Amino acid sequence: MTNFLALGAAGHGFNGGDMLFQLVMFLLLLLLLRKYALGPLMGVMKQREEHIANEIDQAEKHRQEAEKLLAEQRELMKQSRQEAQQLIENARKLAEEQKEQIIASARAEAERLKETAKKEIEREKEQAMAALREQVASLSVLIASKVIEKELNEQDQAKLISEYIQEVGEGR
Repeated sequence: MTNFLALGAAGHGFNGGDMLFQLVMFLLLLLLLRKYALGPLMGVMKQREEHIANEIDQAEKHRQEAEKLLAEQRELMKQSRQEAQQLIENARKLAEEQKEQIIASARAEAERLKETAKKEIEREKEQAMAALREQVASLSVLIASKVIEKELNEQDQAKLISEYIQEVGEGR
């Protein structure tokens, strides 16, 4: 160490007081910087860090809310689609039921018309048969009176007609 001191003294002259003064000044400058520059700067940095952390938290909350809303919207769309499908299905069923009712009603109406026509035909047939019986009765009386060649009274004639009508009716 004596060599070192000797070299320092020999060159420019080593002054321990200057070195101590510079060290004290450096420490003092460091304290002042820490108090007036680094302290506020660190405070601003801390505030900035907190602000960024809050922004990240808020962004995360907004993202979660957006995902929740998206999920709700998707669920609502799914429900809407199901409701629409069910409405369509109900409309189809209703249309099918109405179709069946219309067909059944048309068949019933056709059956009613058919029965009415049958009754009308039967009634006309009965009328024709009654007219035919009357004609046959008249002809029978006429023939019978010519065959017997005598004139029957009204009561005998009615009895003869009645018997003939019964025979014709039984023959059918």
